[in-house]
Amino acid sequence: MKTTRSALAITALLTLAACQQGEHARQAGKEHAAAPKDLLARGEYLARTAGCNDCHTPGYAQNQGAVDKSQWLVGSPVGFRGPWGTTYPTNLRMKLSTMTETQWLDYSAKLRTRPLMPDFALRDMTLEDRRAIYQFVRSLGPGGQPAPAFVPPGQNPAPPYFDLVMPAAPPTAANASASES
Repeated sequence: MKTTRSALAITALLTLAACQQGEHARQAGKEHAAAPKDLLARGEYLARTAGCNDCHTPGYAQNQGAVDKSQWLVGSPVGFRGPWGTTYPTNLRMKLSTMTETQWLDYSAKLRTRPLMPDFALRDMTLEDRRAIYQFVRSLGPGGQPAPAFVPPGQNPAPPYFDLVMPAAPPTAANASASES
């Protein structure tokens, strides 16, 4: 009898604990289901200040940030050509519309891209900052067209693009005196 009561007591405690954990999980799920205004504001702030718009929003830098938010983060047809080939800023609104928040958090934590994307800056952000970016970009809804595809090194991209070429190093003093003799 004593064993039965002990077993019932343990079962009751485990059931209660499981219910409490289930309720905690449901509450946590609600927090992630709808993006609170402060999370969206944080995402917008990061898109403005971390340079996301500088490349991923056409005309943003040229217009000193005076671009309607409906045009933000739709990618760009302007390429960046260098020794790595020619890269184009991705349409983030399209990219993130295909990902869950969990997928984005994993993707952005491991992101490795070609120049000019400062992937290291995104990887170094906190989980909450990356979450805020995701929620903000998703709040903008889908928009724009896919960015042009990567152009491998040695191939000429269609304009417009920036040609990022390193100038030749200036002659050193040793080289200059050798050429004078």
